[in-house]
Amino acid sequence: MQLINKDEVAKSLGGRLLLNKAMRFLFLLCTLVGLVVLVTLIVDTVLDGWDHLTLDFLTSFSSSRPENAGIYGAIIGSLWLMAVTAPVAIILSVGTALYLEEYAVKNKITNFIKINISNLAGVPSVVFGLLGLTIFVRQLALGNSVLAAGLTLALMIMPVIVVASQEAIRAVPNSVREASTGMGATKWQTVSRIILPAAIPGIITGIILALSRAIGETAPLVVIGVPVSLLVTPDSVFDSFQALPMQIYNWVKMPQEEFQYLTAAGIIILLLILFLMNSAAIYIRNKYSKRF
Repeated sequence: MQLINKDEVAKSLGGRLLLNKAMRFLFLLCTLVGLVVLVTLIVDTVLDGWDHLTLDFLTSFSSSRPENAGIYGAIIGSLWLMAVTAPVAIILSVGTALYLEEYAVKNKITNFIKINISNLAGVPSVVFGLLGLTIFVRQLALGNSVLAAGLTLALMIMPVIVVASQEAIRAVPNSVREASTGMGATKWQTVSRIILPAAIPGIITGIILALSRAIGETAPLVVIGVPVSLLVTPDSVFDSFQALPMQIYNWVKMPQEEFQYLTAAGIIILLLILFLMNSAAIYIRNKYSKRF
């Protein structure tokens, strides 16, 4: 029987513990760098724009004069845009993920489709803007309307939601599927009553990330030709509109210093809308969360 050399064990353990502390410090440092930059940006933006968050700013339309400029039209336009983008992207993306994971035959064609969907998640947003310009604006003659922009952004975020939904569906144990089938449930009953509710937390996580990207995107809207100044709000999805990213993009280019403060105020409004959207999504995710 070989005796344990305590000195060798202590020496080996000491080196591993030192490496563990070093890596822990490195990971903590990486986290702190991101947090410090984020907090600095948020604090700087809030300090610059807080004094301009007045009732007139929130209820006025855009203007070439900074003292008269407001963000009302951009807020309403962004809400219209998300009202089109969110349902289209969510329904098509979740449906695609369910089909690929639960119904489609597993073969080379299916794998090819999955790989290309994953690749589409990394395509630059300006490419989707060109796609929207070609198909929705010109071919379908929708112009720079809410519908054209909403469909373009929906196409842009669909790959993100599809990939997240696929991972969430795969995470549901096969034993749950087999138990449902063994009880006499049909495929659709298993999918709608067992798999989809269990996958909702992961699906909504992907939706949060996708919509967060969509509401702040500027490049597709620039390509489509969304106006930066408009004195009316849309009455239907076929009307032109303003959007918060375009309004912020327009103000940041202005030479007057006052517009830079308005830009900061607009960013605060955009962050608040994003926070409210994410909070609602997280509430739904936690409410319907199930573990197996």
